[in-house]
Amino acid sequence: MGVARLFLGMFLRKIKNRSGSSSIQIISKTKGKYKVLKTIGSGFGEQELQKLWFLGKQEIERLSAQSTLFVSEQDTLVEQVMNSLGNASIRTVGPELIFGKIYDHMGFHVIEQEMFRHLVISRLAFPLSKLKTVDYLYRYQGVQLDIDAVYRFLDKLNSGLKAQVEQVAFTHTKRILENNLSVVFYDMTTLYFEASDEDDLRKTGFSKDGKHQHPQIYLGLLVGLGGYAIGYEIFEGSIYEGHTLIPFLEKAAVKFNLGKPIVIADAGLLSTGNLAELALRNYQYIIGARLKNESKIIKQKILSTSWEEGQVMNIKKNDGTKLVVAFSTNRAAKDQHNRQRGLQRLEKQIKAGRLTKSNINNKGYNKYLKMKGKITIEIDYEKFKADKLWDGLKGYMTNTQLSAKQVIENYKNLWHIENAFRMSKTDLRIRPIYHRLRHRIEAHICISFTAYCIYKELERVLYKERSTLSIKKAAELTHNMYEITFTLPESKHIQAKLLKMDDLQTELYQIAQKNF
Repeated sequence: MGVARLFLGMFLRKIKNRSGSSSIQIISKTKGKYKVLKTIGSGFGEQELQKLWFLGKQEIERLSAQSTLFVSEQDTLVEQVMNSLGNASIRTVGPELIFGKIYDHMGFHVIEQEMFRHLVISRLAFPLSKLKTVDYLYRYQGVQLDIDAVYRFLDKLNSGLKAQVEQVAFTHTKRILENNLSVVFYDMTTLYFEASDEDDLRKTGFSKDGKHQHPQIYLGLLVGLGGYAIGYEIFEGSIYEGHTLIPFLEKAAVKFNLGKPIVIADAGLLSTGNLAELALRNYQYIIGARLKNESKIIKQKILSTSWEEGQVMNIKKNDGTKLVVAFSTNRAAKDQHNRQRGLQRLEKQIKAGRLTKSNINNKGYNKYLKMKGKITIEIDYEKFKADKLWDGLKGYMTNTQLSAKQVIENYKNLWHIENAFRMSKTDLRIRPIYHRLRHRIEAHICISFTAYCIYKELERVLYKERSTLSIKKAAELTHNMYEITFTLPESKHIQAKLLKMDDLQTELYQIAQKNF
């Protein structure tokens, strides 16, 4: 969008205004001189400007028709229709056409809260702050909401709605997985706040993202195979994340009648005590093992083996558990690359004098740092070389009777939950959180969880239909799917018509119509 020549002597132009907005103008050129014939309007967002651009095209057609000596009756009728159009005649319907359809299909329509629907679909299409969401709904959906009304709604969005949302998500997951919930996956992520004060929920604690100065909470997520959502829980930011799994599982078992599925989680979530308690409660589990923390005998057995591509080792432990160790040449190359890159970063920081005694810890590649004397920091190259022996090795701890291959294959599915968090943090922008009050924080996460479920369903269907569209691209395509409302000049009947879509939009629309 910049300059578009439509008819001889007339064209559209977009210019920037001092206020930061842009205006769409009709320009004429006569005898080498330019003249502003008409300013269609001004706006801020791309969507609003596209609408103005469309109206500008229609106005040029109208002006061109007026210059024609002989106008047909049909042309006159069309002109009448065009003259009746205004900004309010065109609205963005893509988010509702795609995400609204999935929302209903999955069963979220049973939640009789129109405000909730608006906030969920807005988060899918335009993940913005609540204030900007209100502006978006007014500008592009014709839905007028008062920001105070939104906050009052969030204040009233209680735990009952969370239970309703989870039940819909769980029912959908059961349907997709054909009732196979014998394996579940659990993980946690940190959500931080752009605020400095703590309260009973937001606590300063260890942050995986390095934002220790920000109040934070933990979000625990439980999913089935493929990453399909089961439920979630919120925990205060100061809690040890390893203490969240068992209470979550026990609560979910009652809520969803899950029984005792095999639990798969990252090693960081479970201590020796937690594993013992899981076993005591008759849970089977598969977790990532920390091979370097194993006994001297086990480590010697692992390192004395001449590992080959794809080789797997089973080691039975005295406590009745089994350690599965696998080797991959690709993983070995990746491990070596990452270690070397980490070493180079440390060397650069030491040379620049940016490291202090406080940097000597076990976080990441800082484990290779040591003190020389009382003030000098140097790299422990012997420790760096010793770590090379572990390149390519991956361990899994389990108390199941599954084969080594089954253990590894099940654990590999853990990436789905990691992907879930990545989608939530990036595409849905669940963080940072700007809310201060606990019930508003809980409402924000409930909305984001619902949005994730819909996102995941769209991803599944796009894959099933062998579409090359990503879910992020699909969301973008909904931004300029328009509907025009007009009045027929003779009958005065009001009609609505979808404007012609491009090829990708048509593909997405047809997939939605077919599957939802």
